[in-house]
Amino acid sequence: MTDTVTYLYAIARDAGAPLPPGLTGLLGTPVRTVAAAGLVAYVGTVPLAQFGEAALRRNLEDLTWLEATARAHHQVVEAVAETGPVAPVRLVTVYRADEQIGRLLRDRAEEFTEVLARVAGRREWGVKVYAAPRHAEPDDTGAGEAPEGAFGRPGTAYLKRRRTSLRTREEAWRRAASRAERIDSVLTGIAVARRHHRAQDPQLSGRDDWMVLNGAYLVDDERGEEFAAAVAALRDPELDVQLTGPWAPYSFTISEPGAGGAA
Repeated sequence: MTDTVTYLYAIARDAGAPLPPGLTGLLGTPVRTVAAAGLVAYVGTVPLAQFGEAALRRNLEDLTWLEATARAHHQVVEAVAETGPVAPVRLVTVYRADEQIGRLLRDRAEEFTEVLARVAGRREWGVKVYAAPRHAEPDDTGAGEAPEGAFGRPGTAYLKRRRTSLRTREEAWRRAASRAERIDSVLTGIAVARRHHRAQDPQLSGRDDWMVLNGAYLVDDERGEEFAAAVAALRDPELDVQLTGPWAPYSFTISEPGAGGAA
C-alpha cells in the first residue's frame, strides 16, 4: 500500500494552458495536472500520514494545521483562477491515486462543464456584517434589591431587570438583522447569484460580536467595482460591514466531488 495520496485542489477546462511556473501547494509539494474528458484537475501528492481518514479526523481539530492547509489550498486555487474559469473543490479532498481523479472527470464531465460555464467571467465577493451585542445585564449579586415585604418577594426586581435586558438584546438583534437584510437585498440585485453561509464560530472569527450576515456573491467581472462601491455606500454606523474578494468562486462551484480522507 502506498504511503501517499492525491490531493485535489480544483478543476478547470483543459485549454492547454501551462501550469503557473513553480506552483506549489500543501507542504511545498509541486502542483501537477490530470486531464480527461476535456477537463483538467490540479492535484498534488501528500502523505497518507497526514491526509488519511484517521489522520484527518485529528488534524481538522487542530486550528493551526487547518489554517496552514486552507492557506496553501487557496493559493493554488487563486493561481489557477488567473488562467481562466475554475471550480475549487472542498478543502482536504483526497483520492488514493491519480486514476480516481481521471474517473471523476469522466463520470461528471457534464456537471463540471456546466459549472465552469456558469462562473466564467465572474468572481466571488464576500460580505460579513457584525453588530455589537447590547449588554444591559442585571447585577447578579442582588445588591440594591428591596428587602422582603417592602415592595415584593426577594428577586422580583432582579427578574424584571433580567426580562428588560433580554428584550433589549432581542430588539437590538432584530434591528441589526433588518439592516443586514437591506444590505443583502441591494447586493443581490447586483450579483448574478448569492449564497448565505452560517455565522462563523467566534473562535474562528476572533470576534464576540453578532454576525448578522455572512454572504457570498457571484459578480460579473465588469461589475466588481460597482459591487464594492455599493458595499461602501451601505455602511451603517451601528454595523461593521466587511468586504473581501474578489476570489475564485468557492461558494458557487463543486463543494464535494465525492471523496474524503483516503483510507
